[in-house]
Amino acid sequence: MASRTYNAGVKTYRDEYWEPDYQIKDSDLRACFKVVPQPGVDREEAAAAVAAESSTATWTYVWTDLMTDIEYYKGRAYKIEDVPGDDEAFYAFIAYPIDLFEEGSIVNVFTSLVGNVFGFKAVRMLRLEDVHFPLAFVMTCQGPPHGIKSERDKLSKYGRPLLGGTLKPKLGLSPKNYGRACYEALRGGLDFTKDDENVNSQPFLRWRERFDYIMEAIDKAEAETGERKGHYLNVTAATPEEMYKRAEYAKELGAPIIMHDYITAGFCAHQGLSHWCRDNGMLLHIHRAMHAVLDRNPKHGIHFRVLTKILRLMGGDQLHTGTVVGKLEGDREATLGWVDLLRERYIKEDRSRGLFFDQDFGAMPGAFAVASGGIHVWHMPALLSIFGDDAVFQFGGGTLGHPWGNAAGACANRVALEACVKARNEGRDLEKEGKEILTEAGSKSPELKAAMETWKEVKFEFDTVDKLDTAHR
Repeated sequence: MASRTYNAGVKTYRDEYWEPDYQIKDSDLRACFKVVPQPGVDREEAAAAVAAESSTATWTYVWTDLMTDIEYYKGRAYKIEDVPGDDEAFYAFIAYPIDLFEEGSIVNVFTSLVGNVFGFKAVRMLRLEDVHFPLAFVMTCQGPPHGIKSERDKLSKYGRPLLGGTLKPKLGLSPKNYGRACYEALRGGLDFTKDDENVNSQPFLRWRERFDYIMEAIDKAEAETGERKGHYLNVTAATPEEMYKRAEYAKELGAPIIMHDYITAGFCAHQGLSHWCRDNGMLLHIHRAMHAVLDRNPKHGIHFRVLTKILRLMGGDQLHTGTVVGKLEGDREATLGWVDLLRERYIKEDRSRGLFFDQDFGAMPGAFAVASGGIHVWHMPALLSIFGDDAVFQFGGGTLGHPWGNAAGACANRVALEACVKARNEGRDLEKEGKEILTEAGSKSPELKAAMETWKEVKFEFDTVDKLDTAHR
């Protein structure tokens, strides 16, 4: 360690934490922040301040700096880029030595990267756009409890996306009626039904009774259809102890899959549950409730591509990713970017999809992308074209809103899906010929024909709030 002297006084971050000549190491964890500095704070000082406050620095020189190798442990702002079409913000690229982070702990990584620095006065707005996790860190994480291939084997379902359905209304059904709604949708053709994100254990629907009636519905639907069925039993709870109690009971009943709200429940609770699922052979479905609080503002927060990466590292077999075509916010190219991060082993930097870094997941399995939110049968060609086979298409109102009931709605979805898969396999262009493909299938399926008539005018055509910055060039 080089000899240094203690200098009292206020620190200028640029002098120590801005290093444009820094040679990046393979083991460095790197982050890209979108920064809007306060007036009078130049870019280099603001970028260096972010690097400093998220690693080793404080606002003044301290004599204990002499007790460690600050040059080794500090974060470094090594590059600044313009944000296309934005004169206010800039991108700051920061490298952190891997030793700053506890092995396999997303909690620790995020406490560092987005801890105090988001309240730093010198920065007016700050957004974590992307993170490169070095393979050395990735290998300390479990990843999905099972992954796509194992999930297909467990369910014996191949060659097509899976079909899900969220039970509606979200809240208010009794346990027995909830189970009845589940049975009707499963016998009609869905692979899964689902608790909504806020279904936990309310007075009208206590979790144990809900689980009992749902498993009765699953068993009955499996016996009638000869197919493996499941329901995303939401085990999210007020405490980790209660969460594990619910998960254990689901296992006791023979349920194949449980569900967790990974952001509202917290990263520590989620990573623990993910490990439990692998140890106990349970599939894990992930809802992203609260994500838009963090990711929707284009200039402040955490981008969903980062939340996708950390979910894959912490572990989940299915993750809600948006639909592009449904009722929820989602740019098409950006969505395809984070879907790749969820499913592929190696993803290259691609600014046209919002990907700022290469990302190597090594041998870590991928997870299913779940398209959910305001979708119906008319969206099926686009969904299959956008998401491909390793996805779950989740129709809530688009199943239960069928004029003939849940079973007919599920049947319509299944017929539409199988028609689109067949057309795709024959080489037809789904997005150009989608209407013709569905009309042909509807002529042989009264359930699909009725669904197409019911939702023919329903569209969600709103401007995207969080557009890729490349769109502003």
